[in-house]
Amino acid sequence: MVNATRGLFISCDIPMAQFIINYNNSLPQSQKFIIHVLDGTHLFVQPHAAEMIKSAISEFRDQNSYEKPA
Repeated sequence: MVNATRGLFISCDIPMAQFIINYNNSLPQSQKFIIHVLDGTHLFVQPHAAEMIKSAISEFRDQNSYEKPA
């Protein structure tokens, strides 16, 4: 019998995959969203987590962007 799971496939570079994995590990067990880490650049996650991941990445990029002093 085949066991199928609906999810979202994420393909990214290694540092971004590590960021997503660390973000997932920082959440309580009931909110974890990674179904399977396929390899260093591919993740399979629950579909409802897409917006949560996007907002975490956006926040991370905003915190780490350089703004030239005026």
